[in-house]
Amino acid sequence: MLRISLLRISLPCSSSPIFNLSQSHLHSKLRPQAMAYTTSSHSNNNNKLLFRQLFEKESSTYTYLLADVSHPDKPALLIDPVDKTVERDLTLVKELGLKLIYAMNTHVHADHVTGTGLIKTKVPGVKSVISKASNSKADVLIEAGDKIHIGDLFLEVRPTPGHTLGCITYVTGDGPDQPQPRMAFTGDTLLIRGCGRTDFQGGSSLQLYKSVHSQIFVLPKDTLIYPAHDYKGFTVSTVGEEMLYNPRLTKDEEGFKNIMENLNLSYPKMIDIAVPANMVCGLQDLSANPVEATSN
Repeated sequence: MLRISLLRISLPCSSSPIFNLSQSHLHSKLRPQAMAYTTSSHSNNNNKLLFRQLFEKESSTYTYLLADVSHPDKPALLIDPVDKTVERDLTLVKELGLKLIYAMNTHVHADHVTGTGLIKTKVPGVKSVISKASNSKADVLIEAGDKIHIGDLFLEVRPTPGHTLGCITYVTGDGPDQPQPRMAFTGDTLLIRGCGRTDFQGGSSLQLYKSVHSQIFVLPKDTLIYPAHDYKGFTVSTVGEEMLYNPRLTKDEEGFKNIMENLNLSYPKMIDIAVPANMVCGLQDLSANPVEATSN
């Protein structure tokens, strides 16, 4: 029987042993700039997880597909789908014989329109997911400590506000039956050698700094970091790498705040279109009653 319930857990704050910087999968500059998108897979020690990293060129957005292929139904979820690449994503889901259960966002995006609403119109039964703190519409509103299940795999929900009020990070489960190393889908909170801006949508540089250090940097150092965007050709990092080499988040709070206050970034060109649409999951039915995650 397919388990798609959401359960509340308490989050650990300890870190694990040191990582190995020589791993070949830590980062890559192999993304062809001429291609509209790319895909990569994740190898794990229990062969349960099917993983694909997909790329949308216009907004430099990564969409992630995860599925439990050991389960008879092959339940799957998408993280941060983009409206312009929904057909690509759903074609891949069909080709791989998966059953899409959730279409999820890490936050209310300002640089593209989410594909969650469009996906719901094309695949009956798919539930859209976003944080309750975002104050936006979705079928399932999640909070700190919730667990999102696909088959026997699950993602933990960690609140990581700062880029926006409602940012969350999804982290693969901890345990012998879960994929190792763990994976963190950090949205715009933590980028590879960077972070999201903090000057709009209720952003706060101090809050982002605390989010990263209290919710992401406490994970095992070999945890793989998968952000929502990359603009330099990287695809993946690790917690340990970012703790050592992130030019912003290796600073103290005051140094980080000074950097963020002097970025002098231009006004996001899509924000006036994307944010209103994404507050209702792109095409979310406004008459639908959202479901809050249940506690365990």
